[in-house]
Formats: sequence, structure tokens, C-alpha cells
Amino acid sequence: MKDTLFLLRPGFEDPAYPGQVFYCWHCALMEGVLASFPDLHEKLTVHRIAWPRPRMELVNLLGEAHQSLPVLVLAEGGFIDDKDAILAALTERHGFPHPHP
Repeated sequence: MKDTLFLLRPGFEDPAYPGQVFYCWHCALMEGVLASFPDLHEKLTVHRIAWPRPRMELVNLLGEAHQSLPVLVLAEGGFIDDKDAILAALTERHGFPHPHP
């Protein structure tokens, strides 16, 4: 089993902001890192899911309280839901370069 990175599919609408289309900038950051290092991307499973809640794929894995994205679900159990901690895990666990300070 591989670590699994869950991201929001870009181009979603939020009923609180009628007529606008959005992307999650934390997820877009992850997408950019993945695209920049496609050979390393192969070490992960990536799921892009829809914006509306409940996000049942996450609810089934992590529980209803943990639906924020991005989230990295670790192969051995547990998860990371902070963008900086996810980037650090991609470096430590999968050989991605370090983000420049």
C-alpha cells in the first residue's frame, strides 16, 4: 500500500459565493509539486475529490471531523492535514526536494 494524497478537484463552486468558480490554493500547491517531479509522483496514490461535503471517501477513512484538504493518508495508518507538514512528508518519505526557505 502507498501513501495517498487527497486533493480537491479544481473548478468548484461554493453556494456562499454565487457565480464564482474556485480552486484550493493549498491543493494547487501540491499539484504543482507533483507536476514538477513526475517520477516521484509515481510513489503516491493521488485522489482528486469533489468540493461538497460530506466527502464520504474521507469520512470512511478518517471520520467525519477530518474532511479538510489536502490530506496525506499514510500507508501504515494516520494522516497529515497541514500543507507544510505534507510537503515535509513528501521530502522525507518520497524523496521530493525540500522547499526553498
